[in-house]
Amino acid sequence: MTTDTSALDSEYGQATARFYDAAYESLAQLDGRDIAFYRDLAREGGGPVLELGCGTGRVLLEIAADGFPCTGLDASQHMLARLRAKSRYPNLRLVRAAMQDFELPDERFGLIYSAFRAFQHLYTVEDQLACLLCVRRQLAPGGRLAFDVFAPRLARMAQLEEPEAADLRFTLEGEEVVRYATVTRDPAAQILKVRFRYERSSDGRVVGNEHASFAMRWFWRFELEHLLARAGFGLIEIHGDFDRSPVSADTPAFVVVAG
Repeated sequence: MTTDTSALDSEYGQATARFYDAAYESLAQLDGRDIAFYRDLAREGGGPVLELGCGTGRVLLEIAADGFPCTGLDASQHMLARLRAKSRYPNLRLVRAAMQDFELPDERFGLIYSAFRAFQHLYTVEDQLACLLCVRRQLAPGGRLAFDVFAPRLARMAQLEEPEAADLRFTLEGEEVVRYATVTRDPAAQILKVRFRYERSSDGRVVGNEHASFAMRWFWRFELEHLLARAGFGLIEIHGDFDRSPVSADTPAFVVVAG
């Protein structure tokens, strides 16, 4: 499966951009620790900063607030439009491009990062390596790459299908929204496919449904190490969470820092 960014934008970007901020403000696992982690890395690197798959700017706007020259790159015109409408920072530039095929001539970054599992939208080793090679070209001497992916649970990955179930409830523009998720998995390809249905209600009556679909590749810890080494990264750290704790049996995420 090759990553089709145009299909991703049409099937995922439009509805997701509308609901993204309200949905993830209510998600307990996004408690700001990832923002603090990437913000600290930006401060350590001293800028400039590039985010791959910046979405609506949940992380990048916080880094831009520190005054670093920031570039946000995303393949979705819908996500970038939402971010553009929110940004008040002259030091933030937005670029529409695929994270596995981008070039910013004569620019080098002290930090290039990809937050909240965006790297998992690269389904093939070819696309993953292409992204990592783009990153290496754009890193300043001593610069670092950072990203996070979820740590797969064997028992859950073995479930080939999860029927539609409500997984999130939030309010947007005076309407109650329930997000329903349907999941299918292909263990051989390490690909899961998710379909979200956003059911909107007003005064207890359903007034509409909107849909978004996407796929994600899951990774194992040593697979990530080999992938980064193959792309030419020499210093590779893989943590078990944003507090830089070691990887363990109950690790919720693989948090990668490489240079």
